[in-house]
Amino acid sequence: MRKKLDITEGIFPMPVLMVTTYNDDGSVNVMNAAWGTMQARNTVALQLTESHKTVKNIKARGAFTISIADASHVVEADYFGVESGNRVSNKFEKSGLTASKSPNIDAPIINEFPLCLECKFIEYQNNTYGVGVIGKVVNVTADEKVMIDDKLDMSLVNAIAFDPYTHGYYRVSERVGEAFKDGLQLK
Repeated sequence: MRKKLDITEGIFPMPVLMVTTYNDDGSVNVMNAAWGTMQARNTVALQLTESHKTVKNIKARGAFTISIADASHVVEADYFGVESGNRVSNKFEKSGLTASKSPNIDAPIINEFPLCLECKFIEYQNNTYGVGVIGKVVNVTADEKVMIDDKLDMSLVNAIAFDPYTHGYYRVSERVGEAFKDGLQLK
């Protein structure tokens, strides 16, 4: 028997994305965003309101990075979601993490997160069914620790996902099948 639940952001797992920009003074700003997805192979869509410091920075700099949060840094990732760059200008420094400048865009890469998408800002959309930053992915990098034979191994990324029903974070690390192959058994 099925039971009725309250309506919430009910798609699970939701990614835990670290969206990183530079502030006007060149310091690093980062926010935790669970409402993001790939819109096309090289295009990302982030459901962010214009009140976020991060959105203001994206518009000013024309670039941002998206890092995949991992289980080793859940405390820092959550902090970036509970503290606002509009209130605390040095929240990245308080995290103890480090960043490097992307060689491709005007945005920082958080060194401790294992996977990073470097994005150029395309446009900000604001309509009845959502608001958001649209960006073009121009480069993707991964820490060598999450690669085997020069290929990304997602089980090593140890990515975390957000559960909107209980407000928990879950490790996403075990491969359970082969996409575009396992289902062929039923053909």
